[in-house]
Amino acid sequence: MEMFQYDFIQRALIAGVAISFIMPVIGLLLILRRQSLLADTLSHISLAGVALGVLLGVNPTITTLIVVVIASIIIEYLRVAYRNYSEISVAMMMATGMAVALVLVSLNTDSSNFRIDQYLFGSIILIQTQEVWMLAILAILIIVLYIVFRKPLYILSFDEATAHTSGLPVRLMSVVFSIITGVAISIIMPIIGALLISALIVIPSATAIKISKSFTQTIVIGIIINLIGIFIGIAFSFYYGLPPGAAITLCFVAIFIIVSIFNRIASKPTNK
Repeated sequence: MEMFQYDFIQRALIAGVAISFIMPVIGLLLILRRQSLLADTLSHISLAGVALGVLLGVNPTITTLIVVVIASIIIEYLRVAYRNYSEISVAMMMATGMAVALVLVSLNTDSSNFRIDQYLFGSIILIQTQEVWMLAILAILIIVLYIVFRKPLYILSFDEATAHTSGLPVRLMSVVFSIITGVAISIIMPIIGALLISALIVIPSATAIKISKSFTQTIVIGIIINLIGIFIGIAFSFYYGLPPGAAITLCFVAIFIIVSIFNRIASKPTNK
């Protein structure tokens, strides 16, 4: 195909493969823990980290990672403090993150250094080689951590009380998971965009849950769905001039609708 001749498309496809191995693990755990909106929250907070880096004149990636780690710890504290109203932590931090980002952007007098829409919408076809390497390393790290801690993560996701009774360090595991999620989002955000990143995390995993029968099978199917959606989305973006993040998101939505329809048809009892 013509598009494979271009270096930027090759980098985008490699990045898509890496993202496909990252998102299903994080997405499934977020859904099972009823923290789907955490992705949105951390993406808004990542914007504040980027704006802070630009304002201070340092690498935005460094400040974003620092801000996200601190925010992840605060979110976990609020989640525990308001155990019966866990959505409070998400709502508070999401609003705070966006407010801080907008204030920091307004303080940056040199607007040529930072345009917030670049991070709101992102573009996977503009990804650089360094970012591809970061995604590849992150994908390997997450897969290794999942393989090593699969059973504890399974218990933690379904029932924290049982996990605590089993002697698992529930608080530490939750904080580490939030931090890893934040790091992944901060790296992927400039590629996909803060407004769409939660869709990439949640929709493929939600689709996989509909047709899978086990924890691991859900992740494997999620990886396949991610690969299909990202590759088709990049192709549509290249040939029809569509925004890459939006094209990929719509592909995931289309896959979700198709799977839901077939799942409903298959579940109907046959009349004898």
